[in-house]
Amino acid sequence: MSNSIFLAKLIGPVALAVAIALFLNRAAFRSMAQEFLRSPALLYLSGFLTLLGGLALVLSHNVWVADWRVIITILGWLAAIGGAARMLLPAKVKDLGEALLKHPMGMNIAGGFWLAFGALLCFFGYFR
Repeated sequence: MSNSIFLAKLIGPVALAVAIALFLNRAAFRSMAQEFLRSPALLYLSGFLTLLGGLALVLSHNVWVADWRVIITILGWLAAIGGAARMLLPAKVKDLGEALLKHPMGMNIAGGFWLAFGALLCFFGYFR
């Protein structure tokens, strides 16, 4: 099994679970996000873990091709950059997160993104 297929099979179902959880528990997720943004320790820890996971993806799958596999590479780079930002610029990340949470459709947009992302990876990982 190729590395891309393995990662699609790993990440796709997780993204689908995130999407379904967001749609089923919007209020709870909004509350958790607000609590998360109030905790510098959680921001730092999540930045550390996200940077670590992003770098692991980039180091194992830095594939820049014009097909679906580039999505995994982009996810890795976005995770690495996002994790570093949480560690280096926590106040900016907090301000951005609070601004995003003010939009009433924010959870729907996030859920839609994760649903499409997870479905795409599951399709390529399990059905293609």
